[in-house]
Amino acid sequence: MVLGQLARGERARIVAIEGGRGLRQRLYLRGLFEGREVRLVSNYGSVTVEIDRNVVAIGRGMAQKIIVERS
Repeated sequence: MVLGQLARGERARIVAIEGGRGLRQRLYLRGLFEGREVRLVSNYGSVTVEIDRNVVAIGRGMAQKIIVERS
């Protein structure tokens, strides 16, 4: 499942990122990388997630490339 398919408040672990080096680097700088646990804050407009008490918003296109597993 991809990050954008989670329900609000649901937690998941990132298992893969389907994208090139540039995308992976942009996500890494925001704290999104494989093995990281995230919680979906909002899925309206952009996708907003919480990572270790930090809130990060990313575009829907990026979120579609982040493969997650519910935890």
